[in-house]
Amino acid sequence: MRSGEATLRAGTPAPEAEALLAAHGFELGHYPQSFRYATIGGFAATRSSGQNSSGYGRFDAMVTGLRVVTPSGGLDLGRAPGSAAGPDLVQLFLGSEGAFGVITEVRLRVHPVPEVRLHDAWTFRDFTAGANALRQVAQLGTGPTVIRLSDEAETGVSLAQVGRIGKALTKGCSVITVFEGEAAITAERRARTAAVLTAAGGTHAGEEPAEEWVHGRFNAPYLRDALLDHGVFCETLETATTWSKLEALKRDVTEAITRGFAAHRAKSLVLCHVSHVYPTGAALYFTILAGVKGDALAVWGEVKSGVNDAIMTSGGTISHHHAVGRDHAPWLEREIGELGVRVLAAVKAELDPAGILNPGALLAAGASEARGR
Repeated sequence: MRSGEATLRAGTPAPEAEALLAAHGFELGHYPQSFRYATIGGFAATRSSGQNSSGYGRFDAMVTGLRVVTPSGGLDLGRAPGSAAGPDLVQLFLGSEGAFGVITEVRLRVHPVPEVRLHDAWTFRDFTAGANALRQVAQLGTGPTVIRLSDEAETGVSLAQVGRIGKALTKGCSVITVFEGEAAITAERRARTAAVLTAAGGTHAGEEPAEEWVHGRFNAPYLRDALLDHGVFCETLETATTWSKLEALKRDVTEAITRGFAAHRAKSLVLCHVSHVYPTGAALYFTILAGVKGDALAVWGEVKSGVNDAIMTSGGTISHHHAVGRDHAPWLEREIGELGVRVLAAVKAELDPAGILNPGALLAAGASEARGR
């Protein structure tokens, strides 16, 4: 571990990877909500973003090397921590979703297990104030490991828990922060972040809400099946854009969702939070609840199509961390352009000439023929 790197097989489950690293006093610290069932190779193939990305970076920033097997041969990539030897082929396979090759081994930047973990929750009068505060934290680099902002609707639902109704502030927006690392440095980062949030109009809400969020943060995705069993449609989607476009994107996506379900005479509730922040922008994560009668999958297909159009029109990315897959593939050309799709199709044709690797994912049907246009 002298170089702060660890090499893991791609099929290693995320919990097992953390246990293996912990035995040596290290951790990766990558915790998306899929953590319990995801694998190291899956993180790489989808360019995953974990909830700790504000502190440790996205998964693609952690990768220092890859071994990949393709129908055309194998590749061992990532010779040095930095290189100017042409375009970085490691990045070519990160986010390729198995369409270019099978990732078999991943070399990763790791860090010592944190000495302390500190938690704080905050409230802001509205989403605008909260987003402005998060922007300042990201641009000043005060160093939280986790920072996320729930809008008014999500804050109200999150706080309206049995035993807490009427006991907690349910107006405004909530912010969760977590800080990890060596004790003195972590306390300093916490204090610097607190000063920024206070100056931006935030009110400290104690440690308990943040601790509760950490305790249950992997549970939310698995509530969907229970809601579906009780006749409540539940789904999520995500995107990202610059700070200057963030609120307009949030508004346009929310309107597209509401309008889409209303066309099917279904009422919907749209919850949103800022899940990841960068100096130049942030990611928005939407949770949708609706009372859908009939074929819920068909209804959602129509709604999601309208939402994807709204995301593209409003300057967002078609996916911040859920990847392209098949659902988003038809919109990829609007994000990277026709030439961009042709470049990817040419890469696939070189590495997978028979088209046997995850067909239909990343590149929409027919895109492989774009090479010959």
